[in-house]
Amino acid sequence: MTDVLAPVHRWTRQQYDDMVLNEIFRPGERVELIEGVIIDMSPQKSRHATAIYLVEERLREAFKSGHIVRAQMPLALDDHSEPEPDVAVVPGQARDYTQAHPTTAALVVEVSDATLRLDRQTKQAVYARNGVTEYWIVNLQDHHLEVYRDPQGDQYRSRIVLPPGEQVAPLARPDHLITVADLLP
Repeated sequence: MTDVLAPVHRWTRQQYDDMVLNEIFRPGERVELIEGVIIDMSPQKSRHATAIYLVEERLREAFKSGHIVRAQMPLALDDHSEPEPDVAVVPGQARDYTQAHPTTAALVVEVSDATLRLDRQTKQAVYARNGVTEYWIVNLQDHHLEVYRDPQGDQYRSRIVLPPGEQVAPLARPDHLITVADLLP
């Protein structure tokens, strides 16, 4: 007998949003839509939560005007993906998104430990395909920052791995250097 994968129902972003509006998910249930699949988000450990706070704090310093820094809020990227990245820098002001989630970001950051494979493969492909100019993974397993730039198709053409002592400037704020150690717990 051959192993056969069962068919998977792919949800649209509209169907997913309808489920959220109709309270299909339990209060506090953490899920996101990635390529038509509803994925359970893993509970946050202390190191993960601390790293999100540190990233958010550094990016708020860098992006004081023209962009807002959103932590764990949806991005309506395409018809089948509405991820909730750990941190996203989006154009405009907070009230620009009262009627709809942002559809793009200048920078997306995922803090990654148990989800490293998902973040490097599936989420990276979604972000690249939807034109997110810059994607960072704060890699808690290896204690470094992975910087992805220059999206083309389902991938980024540039990948730089930076250890704690190095600095990086976001493409949208090239004059603002951030030390990698400041992003790590």
